[in-house]
Amino acid sequence: MIYKKILVIFLYTLIGSSIAAQQLNWQQVAPGIWKAVVGQPERYDLLKASGAQPATAALKKMGAAGFPLDRQEIQGTVTDGKTYLRFPLSHTEQLFGLGLNFKTVHQRGKILTLHVDHYGGKDNGRTHAPVPFYVSSAGYGVFINAARYITVYAGSAVRKDSKHRSIEKNRNEDKSWSARPYSDAVEVLVPAAGTEVYVFAGPTPLEAIRRYNLFNGGGALPPRWGLGFTQRVKSLFTAGEVKAEVDSFRLKGYPLDFVGLEPGWQSRAYPGTFEWDSKRYPDPAGFVREMLDKNIRVNLWINPYVSKLAPFYKQIAPYTGTHLVWSGEVPDFTIPEARRIFFGQLNKDQVNIGVSGYKIDEVDGYDYYLWPDVARFPGGLTGEQMRQTYGVLAMRYSLGLFRQKNERTYGLVRASNAGANGFPYVIYNDYYNHEDFITALINSGYIGVLWTPEVRASKTSEEWIRRFQTVIFSPMAMINAWSSGTKPWSYPDVAAPIKKLALLRMRMMPYWYCEFAKYHYEGTPVFRGMSLEPGFENNTQSSVKNNLEDNPYLEAVSKEVKDQYMAGQYLLVAPLFAGQRSRKVILPKGRWYDFYTGDYVGDGEVISVTPGLDKIPVYVKNGGIIPMMPPMLHAPEKGQKVDLEIRVYGDMPGTYRLYDDDGVTMDYEKGAFDWRKITVTKDREGRLTGAVEEPHNKAVQTYNRITFRFMTQQNK
Repeated sequence: MIYKKILVIFLYTLIGSSIAAQQLNWQQVAPGIWKAVVGQPERYDLLKASGAQPATAALKKMGAAGFPLDRQEIQGTVTDGKTYLRFPLSHTEQLFGLGLNFKTVHQRGKILTLHVDHYGGKDNGRTHAPVPFYVSSAGYGVFINAARYITVYAGSAVRKDSKHRSIEKNRNEDKSWSARPYSDAVEVLVPAAGTEVYVFAGPTPLEAIRRYNLFNGGGALPPRWGLGFTQRVKSLFTAGEVKAEVDSFRLKGYPLDFVGLEPGWQSRAYPGTFEWDSKRYPDPAGFVREMLDKNIRVNLWINPYVSKLAPFYKQIAPYTGTHLVWSGEVPDFTIPEARRIFFGQLNKDQVNIGVSGYKIDEVDGYDYYLWPDVARFPGGLTGEQMRQTYGVLAMRYSLGLFRQKNERTYGLVRASNAGANGFPYVIYNDYYNHEDFITALINSGYIGVLWTPEVRASKTSEEWIRRFQTVIFSPMAMINAWSSGTKPWSYPDVAAPIKKLALLRMRMMPYWYCEFAKYHYEGTPVFRGMSLEPGFENNTQSSVKNNLEDNPYLEAVSKEVKDQYMAGQYLLVAPLFAGQRSRKVILPKGRWYDFYTGDYVGDGEVISVTPGLDKIPVYVKNGGIIPMMPPMLHAPEKGQKVDLEIRVYGDMPGTYRLYDDDGVTMDYEKGAFDWRKITVTKDREGRLTGAVEEPHNKAVQTYNRITFRFMTQQNK
């Protein structure tokens, strides 16, 4: 008998490790979430890289749901050391997700090779966050847990054994002939001899996304100061120049919460020493302390490539990969000793003196400056596996430095992937197309990452204010002036409305903070596409060309909405771009109101708006409750109390959950937080009145006097 088993194993190996297509055995791992294993998964995967742990209690609270697909229609095959997967796709489904795309929101019909890279101008899968998760308009999600370059044929291939085989047509005479016949499947190629697969139930697409986010620990909850305003200064600024710039914000009345230092803070960069430059910053501890005394946090640029002049070079050299990046050595963060040495340096010289965060640059691509796939690392990973997860590892272990101090951080990163949902880092890049930045912001909500449409410089004051308007309604309100030296007031003719916008960001901090709390505790993305909003119907047509040679993805993009989005529970944001004087806005069903005036604007219709240069169109759904605070120059510190104005829009009663904690520490993870219910009701005369529940945890209260402001005239 034993010889028979050996023979079977031998023959299996001889024929190329091939098995027939098989139906998968699904195991429920949480309410509405199922896992299956195909072949022999690798020991290292995306979830192991991130260390993400499911938010079990929150998932249980979401409740049970049935398996959302026909199990018999899902197949897995391992052939020639590669895994092939097939998932059914109905005729009416649209697909979202599959990485941080910049051009398209609809992914059906696309062929994507999900590969960490600097975005190069095409939605081909090579991007900063190539997350192998997609959500269907039919209300379910699929996640492939493999740290490999995964190729996805998202309804683009047609099998001859399909139950819905395409109808053959004669192109010579039939004008309905199409070069892209109907495909009824999503097919996936994983270049490994096995993988884990997860399916997330809805029943709505948003609920499937929430389950995905909570399965990865919930979304990020930044410190309050992270939701304020940030300015990144010129690369070679000295301590004195940074102090002067910070003081200018205060003197001119512009808010500022954290300042970013670019490569010049180090004694050498590209590759880096990770020690302060003694000429530009002769007293780093004193500099950081002075900034903190002014309520300004310091964020430092790094990329992880180590110079031979770094003080810890000799210790870390044995734990680096085979190839260099900008002549610097690449630490293998999967090795505990490498982490101890590298992050120990960051802790000793920076975090311990009060530095509040990092901007982790160049962990994405391009191929010609990052290590090649032939690279090997002492921990055993291939160059491909390290490429897919290096940004995740850098975020994970830098976050650990702040956890040790019981402090929150908020930073920037150039590469992310699945499992990093809860890391308080926002993706950015060197690309600078404003319209595409908004598309990326929309797509970020489908895949569990954060993205900032940062502003750097502009050709005109019109472009400057239009870009600035969108960073105000994004995860990080930032000017990145490392090269340009621009400041909020650099365009004098729009300096006043820019200041008003920056102060609006501060006034809205209670709303943003509550919405990020929902992201963390409930998995609801703060910034998300219109397809996730109940009552949204898109009947508009795109202006794309009809020639498939000009636009091969015509079918996939013809009805996209990628220039308006939801911000939190109640707000619809519709940016304008340079050169636009007016635009159309598609309102979901239900009554909607102007954010600034409270006036009624429409119900389930397409409106045309001309807001002027100083306003970005923002609309509030009926019953909207928006908590706001005074326009402060800095976020409230721990223990500081502020007044709260609760704005109410429309004519409908409603409720809202007001979140609070100390805004600075990690104590919320230990239960030091509070949710208070805001209730708006109608009295006997039909007029709205508001009330706020008493605190349950008085130790974490930020809000002092609370008043209500009813924005909509109540006789309307």
